[in-house]
Amino acid sequence: MPAKYITNVEDIPGLTEEERIAYKKVTDKFVFRLNDYYLQLIDWTNPHDPIRKLVIPSSTELLEYGRWDASDEDTNYVVKGCQHKYGTTALLLVSEVCGAYCRFCFRKRLFRADVKEAMPDVQDGLDYIARTPEINNVLLTGGDPLTLSNRKLRNIIAALRDVDHVKIIRIGSKMPVFNPMRIYEDEELLDMIRTYSTQEKRIYIMAHVNHPREVTQEARKCFDALHNAGAIVVNQSPVLKGINDDPHVLGELLDKLSWAGVTPYYFFVNRPVAGNRGFVLTLEEVYHIVEQAKARTSGLGKRVRLCMSHTSGKVEILAIEDGKAYLKYHQSRAGAYGKLMVLDCPKEATWFDELPGNEKYWQKPAKKTADIVSVNEMPDPS
Repeated sequence: MPAKYITNVEDIPGLTEEERIAYKKVTDKFVFRLNDYYLQLIDWTNPHDPIRKLVIPSSTELLEYGRWDASDEDTNYVVKGCQHKYGTTALLLVSEVCGAYCRFCFRKRLFRADVKEAMPDVQDGLDYIARTPEINNVLLTGGDPLTLSNRKLRNIIAALRDVDHVKIIRIGSKMPVFNPMRIYEDEELLDMIRTYSTQEKRIYIMAHVNHPREVTQEARKCFDALHNAGAIVVNQSPVLKGINDDPHVLGELLDKLSWAGVTPYYFFVNRPVAGNRGFVLTLEEVYHIVEQAKARTSGLGKRVRLCMSHTSGKVEILAIEDGKAYLKYHQSRAGAYGKLMVLDCPKEATWFDELPGNEKYWQKPAKKTADIVSVNEMPDPS
């Protein structure tokens, strides 16, 4: 059965009247969206339930913290709706709507009605990709591309498949665990994947599984349907305070993903994004949690990398020991791939910019196009 969506926090069963009033102040600022399938994963007897914290608003979202665009994505745009940060990879922001509106989303700025980065018409981005032969893989993101109609999604993917140098299409989506029926009950969607995910040009589903309890029977059925259609499924998740900041929980997640044939791809440090203060851990805490989790799983689970998705690139955390952070560029805007960095790591540091001496390794880039409005020029939350 299709999931039924809830867009008014006052309609959530299980909340007290006091909570409804408090959370309405949050949803007046940040859009809210949930469905009845995911709602039943919440343990309402536990006020600290991690699934609840993933999707139910919290008053901590109104705390002053961070920036709207903590990774300066406004500097990556080459045309409206299309980012080109790394040589071989382009991003198309194809959807303004997120499947779950996860409360920790690093693009929380898209929850605002006055921000229009995802484009209903991505033709300019498709044209840019077609005339840029170094791009061999494209990520469809937003928002959640699987909130688009099948017709629109097929048109975008078909257009990309007409570009010979685009070998990989990636779709970033929470749907495999947020609304798995959207995928495994939709033969039209699966047929589209089957048509355009070939032996030489694969479609990858970049799943967003944050907690092992999300890997339900329905989610596993969804993973199977995607595999049978020819897609490759990998997973990426931030490490979040109060949700998965426990080695036992993360280790179980790595195991369950591996057992389901889903490759653990990235663990991310939560970006210093406006509204996300309640999810923040220190770098030292994140590193040790991840290492202890990896100790509990097989080599298949250990494939995951711990990274900060920073303005300058993906900064991989190799180790944090004795007050030092050992880092390298896993991806680099400036081409400094593999560059080793050893920096002092204060106990309270939560982000690359907070490590003394980090500035000698990168410079903030200028915007690539003049017609993209920087969300960081808008007032920060208070």
